[in-house]
Amino acid sequence: MSTETASAADRVAAPPPAGWEEARSRVYAVGLAAALPAVGRPLAEIDGHTLAEPLTTRTALPAFPTSSVDGWAVRGAGPWRVVGRVLAGSTPAPLAEDGTTVEIATGAMVPEGTTAVLRVEESSRTPDGRVAGTPRPAPEWREPGEEAYDGEELLPAGTPADPAVIGLAASCGHDTLPVRRQPRAALLVFGDELLTAGPPAAGRVRDALGPSVPAWLRRYGCVVRPSDVVGPVADTLPAHVAALRGALADADLVCTTGGTMHGPVDHLHPALEALGADYVVNTVAVRPGFPMLLARLVGADGRVRFVAGLPGNPQSAVVALVSLVAPLLAGLTGRPMPALPSATLAEPIRGRGGYMHLALVRLDRTAGTAHPVRHVGSAMLRGLAGADGFAVIRPGTSGEPGDRVPVVPLPLLPGERAW
Repeated sequence: MSTETASAADRVAAPPPAGWEEARSRVYAVGLAAALPAVGRPLAEIDGHTLAEPLTTRTALPAFPTSSVDGWAVRGAGPWRVVGRVLAGSTPAPLAEDGTTVEIATGAMVPEGTTAVLRVEESSRTPDGRVAGTPRPAPEWREPGEEAYDGEELLPAGTPADPAVIGLAASCGHDTLPVRRQPRAALLVFGDELLTAGPPAAGRVRDALGPSVPAWLRRYGCVVRPSDVVGPVADTLPAHVAALRGALADADLVCTTGGTMHGPVDHLHPALEALGADYVVNTVAVRPGFPMLLARLVGADGRVRFVAGLPGNPQSAVVALVSLVAPLLAGLTGRPMPALPSATLAEPIRGRGGYMHLALVRLDRTAGTAHPVRHVGSAMLRGLAGADGFAVIRPGTSGEPGDRVPVVPLPLLPGERAW
């Protein structure tokens, strides 16, 4: 029997849903096993990428003793005879005689033979032009290797490259760094009932995921071009197979919206079967977002690609993104499994029976508290627009005020630091 003529009984057969935590671990592991190759990139181009190798110093930091103040590099006891001047960027001659000094600028190399640096604001001049004053007991310069020794590992592989990391790499003497290639992602929008412009009308609803999912994916560090967003794809099996095959030709990850169940016009599962995909996760015991999935395909070129099936309801789709896509992309880019911060519930949040409940919350970062928001139905986006993430309420429990719970943050722009 072909997939086009499969009976309804065949179409609804499905394995039990995976636990939410198990699903996250599983997709992270398959992502890490298929980690994207390393490429060398100039420092100016690596913001938002991931270090493919540890960041090590090419020299001691600082590489030579540098003055930390404007003043006078002196030798021996004063007052001192001025014999020169040292500016940053030059190599000074040694101070060869006691009782001599050179004017020195902040950041300049300290001359060999210097016994102290006298701050300019704490110095004076004698009638015959010599420099007088009392240097502070502590050295007023930075010693070589004070920040790092030559060859020291400063950051591990898997560290996201942000402006601070880029600056550190430059200070170490790097011009380029090996980073993981950014994942290429595509989006296929399923559903004949969707409008792509104007307000909902005549039984058809506006597609909210086609414009928004690519933006979420970019915040996870993916490259998504306008041509990588396709849809609505016709509600037929041949159209689904063709759309998936076309997207998988270039993308590392193809996200789809809708069609993750087994209804009469849900063709994602038969299409994945036709393409020879293997399920990594097929439904997850979480509400909202239960019918999410992740499938793995190996192309004729041997390259591994993934399809993330996001439910059609907008909030459920975002739950699928934070639950499956975020750990997968962390693995693909060689980053650690995303750690979940925690917050204290300020108000009660009901449980969802035997399912994990991901409840939209707004965070008070000063107080460390999480506040549930309104308008949180699976088909709603109003609550999501005012939220910072999802509080994790475990199966068989409810969240009570004062409970400390994990929070799944919504993705940040590349380079931003988590709260």
